[in-house]
This record gives sequence, structure tokens and C-alpha cells, in this order.
Amino acid sequence: MSKNPYDQFPHITTDEITFRKIVPSDIDSLFEIYSNEKLFVHSPSMLKKNKDTVANMIGHFERDFNKKKWILLGITLNDNPDFIVGVAEMFDYDSDVNMITIGFRLNDRFWGKGIATKTVKAITDYLFDDIGINRIQAFVMPENTKSLNVLRRNNFVEEGVIRQGHVWKGKGVVDLILFSMLKSEYTV
Repeated sequence: MSKNPYDQFPHITTDEITFRKIVPSDIDSLFEIYSNEKLFVHSPSMLKKNKDTVANMIGHFERDFNKKKWILLGITLNDNPDFIVGVAEMFDYDSDVNMITIGFRLNDRFWGKGIATKTVKAITDYLFDDIGINRIQAFVMPENTKSLNVLRRNNFVEEGVIRQGHVWKGKGVVDLILFSMLKSEYTV
């Protein structure tokens, strides 16, 4: 039995990480992410150089959830729940196919600690176990080796390269590698 991922805003907790709603008091940690050029080299989103722009985005996150367009979660470590170390995204939900696309972005101060790998695992567990999604997919630029490795470590299947098939803001037309996992392939 599958649910609509937009029925209830997710709050996901693991032993080490919590994924929660982003609130106005998260502005400083969120700005640290959205103003860091390193995090936008392989991204369809644009760098934000103005704190007011990021503050405005926080209000849009809830609006986009209510419009059933996009779910954006703050990634926090359980030993410091008020500081967002990254963001996890779920979007392009297709109820006919029962699939959703995921994305993630981590503050580079927290790279190399396994947090991105644990993030994808937790989101995958949530979508398969709690929501009943059948297919989870992710698109990654071929040069983004860190994200490619995170998906591979989580046993996502590399379906192939979509050659010059997407326009990403600030990048133009790009190649993207499509990864996916089906519920039937998922193991806890």
C-alpha cells in the first residue's frame, strides 16, 4: 500500500541524523550551504550570495510542499539538532508510476564523514518502507564523483547517461547519469 509523499511533511530520524522541516531560525546554517561555490559546481541550482534571498527561500519550501511540488528537508546531526549540515530533496513525484526523484547537498565542512551515504540510505528507507514508493531515481553530472559514489554505495543502479538531455541553470545543456533503485531491489 503506497501513500502520497505529500500527505504529511516528513520527519525522519536515524541513530545519528535527523531530517526535519527547515525553519526561519535555520538561516545561518542554510546560508552557509547556499552561498558556498563548491556546493554548486555540479548543481542545477544557483549560488545565493544574499542572506535575504535564502530567508525568502525558507518560506517557499513550505509553499512548494503544499503545492505537492517539492519536499526539502534539513539534515541535522543528532548531537547538534539546531544546525543544518545539508539538505535532502524529494521531487517530481509521479503517482502513476509510483516514483520520485531525490537529491542532496552537504556543507563541505561535513564531507568525508559518511553523512551523504547515510542520508541517501535514510531517505531510501523512508520512501520504500513508510511511503511505499516503487522507484527512486537521481540525476548526477558525470563529473560529480562524490555523489556518484554515494549512490553506488547505496546500491543504486546506474541506468545510463542522458546525453545533453537537461538544461541546468547556469550550466546550459548537460549530460546526466540516471541512477535508480526499485522496491524489489531494496534490501535493508
